[in-house]
Amino acid sequence: MSVGIVTAAYISASVLFILSLGGLSNQEKAKRAVWFGIIGMAIAIIATIFGPEANVNFFGYLLPALLIGTVIGAIVAQRVQMTEMPQLVAALHSFVGLAAVFIGLNSELVPPENLTSAEALIHEVEIFIGVFIGAITFTGSIIAYGKLSGTINGKALVLPGRHALNVVMFIACLVLGWLYLQHAGLWTLILMILIAFVIGAHLVLAIGGADMPVVVSMLNSYSGWAAAATGFMLGNDLLIVTGALVGSSGAILSYIMCRAMNRNFVSVILGGFGDSTGPAMVIDGEMISIDSEDVAVSLAEANSVVIVPGYGMAVAQAQASVAELTKRLKSKGKSVRFAIHPVAGRLPGHMNVLLAEAKVPYDLVLEMDEINGDFSSTDIVIVIGSNDIVNPAAQDDPNSPIAGMPVLEVWKARQVIVSKRGQGTGYSGIENPLFYKENTRMLYGDAKKSIDNLLAKLS
Repeated sequence: MSVGIVTAAYISASVLFILSLGGLSNQEKAKRAVWFGIIGMAIAIIATIFGPEANVNFFGYLLPALLIGTVIGAIVAQRVQMTEMPQLVAALHSFVGLAAVFIGLNSELVPPENLTSAEALIHEVEIFIGVFIGAITFTGSIIAYGKLSGTINGKALVLPGRHALNVVMFIACLVLGWLYLQHAGLWTLILMILIAFVIGAHLVLAIGGADMPVVVSMLNSYSGWAAAATGFMLGNDLLIVTGALVGSSGAILSYIMCRAMNRNFVSVILGGFGDSTGPAMVIDGEMISIDSEDVAVSLAEANSVVIVPGYGMAVAQAQASVAELTKRLKSKGKSVRFAIHPVAGRLPGHMNVLLAEAKVPYDLVLEMDEINGDFSSTDIVIVIGSNDIVNPAAQDDPNSPIAGMPVLEVWKARQVIVSKRGQGTGYSGIENPLFYKENTRMLYGDAKKSIDNLLAKLS
């Protein structure tokens, strides 16, 4: 395959990647957008394999690796549950980061030939940047995976002088980078990698569980910039473009999510939030339970219903039951809509994907800004496994870890039904005054079983 054909293939793949990202902004176009990305990646891989740089060793080592990776990827994709998708995304980010580290080390051990002194210096800078970002992405993603899977405590790890510690480690990496550019030896690069590993882990450990969707998005951005730096190291234009697309889109998404949570963008990068600033507000009242039969009676009398899905719906895999409940209520002439918070679940767009999987009509799914003003005129709100995104403490308690975060103001509805497994505070560990309000009733139990019981009670 000639250089011209490879270049044309790379341009085509880049266009498809851009179309894929653009299409993902709309639920109706998302499926087609995913296929754009799949086709673009297939074109990129084929063009790389059969490009002018291919040789016997290239085929001898790369093709078996591709086949093994394809089989593993297919098996994982078939077995992973939607509830585990955030963990999978975090794990994939760690692979990108580790790949950047390995490629950087390889570029140092086997540098390109016939480089001028200026070109060699630029290449060394590329190695340093790629390895540094890759190392932070690798350990940061591993910690994110641990927090999302529950193997690591979701609470923020707040060490004394943590910001000063980050600054000292960052300066140490810069000093090692300067020594590396002065050809002090491979040890400078290895030591910098080890320090960057610690930085990545510490940054994510310092962020509370309530903010993990932003962390996942930010790690996505890091992995993109690591891939772009790797593209510069390898002289691969498509890798540069793809990495820049992923890096910039991830950063923009993180910024949008930070605005949705009333967080400072720089705070996310530095791991500077996720803990409370003082004693929590005292909550009066008690949680009052309700059974499925009474919920069915309330729904029969209601005209307008809003459903707020959260991670609990994903855990219980209740989206199909929720879709059936929606269909049943609409057949009775009731208004049913869904309210989606930008950071609902453990991954950006998590709830949208689940509802689309259950074939809930797109026009019923509304964002927070579109529906927040309608709660005061809503008869019943059904909250399924959500905590922080419907927590009035964000507005009422200045000492809350989520103080100032825009939330779905469900408590303004005539009645609120909360489907929850128990009386615990949930993943983030933040108490929710909503559960104690006079117009709130708690429907305890697994979300899917609760909704199925409710469907059986509806006439």
